[in-house]
Amino acid sequence: MTFFEQSTWDGRTYLGGWTALSSTTVIVSPSTGEKIGAYAQGTAKDIETAADLAVSAQRLWATTPPDERAAILRRAATLIEENQGVLAQWLSDEAGSAQGKAGFEASLVASEFHLAAATAMMPYGQLLRSHKPRLSMSRRVPVGVVGIISPFNFPGILSARSIAPALALGNAVIIKPDPRTTVTGGLFFAAILEEAGLPAGLFNVVPGGAEVGGALVDEPRVPVISFTGSTPAGRAIGARGGELLKRVHLELGGNNALVVLEDADVEAAASAGAWGSFLHQGQICMTTGRHIVHESLYDRYVELLTEKASHLPAGAPSTGAPLGPIIDERQRDKVHAIVTDSVAAGARLTAGGTYESLFYAPTVLADISVDHPAFAEEIFGPVAPIIKFSNDDELVQLVNSSPFGLSLGILTSNAYRAFELADRMPTGILHINDQTVDDESQAPFGGVGASGTGARFGGHEANIEAFTETQWVTVQGEIARYPF
Repeated sequence: MTFFEQSTWDGRTYLGGWTALSSTTVIVSPSTGEKIGAYAQGTAKDIETAADLAVSAQRLWATTPPDERAAILRRAATLIEENQGVLAQWLSDEAGSAQGKAGFEASLVASEFHLAAATAMMPYGQLLRSHKPRLSMSRRVPVGVVGIISPFNFPGILSARSIAPALALGNAVIIKPDPRTTVTGGLFFAAILEEAGLPAGLFNVVPGGAEVGGALVDEPRVPVISFTGSTPAGRAIGARGGELLKRVHLELGGNNALVVLEDADVEAAASAGAWGSFLHQGQICMTTGRHIVHESLYDRYVELLTEKASHLPAGAPSTGAPLGPIIDERQRDKVHAIVTDSVAAGARLTAGGTYESLFYAPTVLADISVDHPAFAEEIFGPVAPIIKFSNDDELVQLVNSSPFGLSLGILTSNAYRAFELADRMPTGILHINDQTVDDESQAPFGGVGASGTGARFGGHEANIEAFTETQWVTVQGEIARYPF
């Protein structure tokens, strides 16, 4: 039997083991429209079942020596590396990922587990000074059960970056993946972790839509929610979590700016801009959503980016096309409406603006203004809106006109000038002489403003902060005596 044999999980989910539920949902490839499998559809009641399993299993897991937890995560990382092709193929089939993107994502998923294995062995507290003759210290302890709600665009990475550290630090996990990517966002990890020897009950997958997500947020035995997705959904989850006094980690949308200063290499800048806007059909929270170009380079930049867009075909990943499909018709229609509304408002279409089925052509919109939808909204499609600026003050105003603050790229031949300029533009991620899309498991990741609640993912420090509680501990040799 090959790893992740479809007969093992098809029509099921993972609740302490492979489990059939009362109904199933068909998995449809966005590239071909064909059925490629099915999974068990969860309900709010299944969230309760998952919480029962997770709470019971977590008690023992929290007392498991950290080196044993680390060993399981290392085995999981090795299994992912050995089966990287399986994950990449499912990313192509289920999420519409082009081959290059799928391979990159699969490799980064393994690194998340390697990092988590190291996190399990990191120092987890500090000694504190005290005016009493005692040992005083703070330590980090597991929160218990972590609820994860993950999106469709990078389902492997954006699930793994919460799953792996949460488990490493002694927690159990309940995940609700996006219904469109339940395999790559949930079931694949169940198979990996089962094979790696993770005790039953510690990892549970409850597929479903908003009802299931709401039940996970409301479940009283889940004190921490890790959500990656749209800003409107994040606001709702954050508000509900606040009512319930839960910790909610939100990584939300972005309308990221790529700034091209007057001294930049315009050919290199256009290459970076094309990658930033068109990678994975623009379906990335870090996608370059606004190209803000100095007026002296503007015409040439538009020309070069238009040329690149015109030579990037969209097609089924199996063909080797650099761009795959938009995830579904609803998202495609949203992208097209933003493009057509912006053109009607005065934007100049220089490439794309058309589609066949779910394959949307790379699109360039020149002469954008701040009141055009393509400038103001997160598009989540392969669209590059370009606007010009004439001086630094105008540039800062354009960048800061968006409520989002996830990723910012500044291209220039004077890197230190860019570093100083960036202090005037709030952002969670800053790339000087690179485009806006990047991710490494050891680097902090998160945005400000409408892009989320800061860096709650990536690196030992952020992961420990996200998935543990701080506890103050004192130890005395004798019972203290008091005047009462």
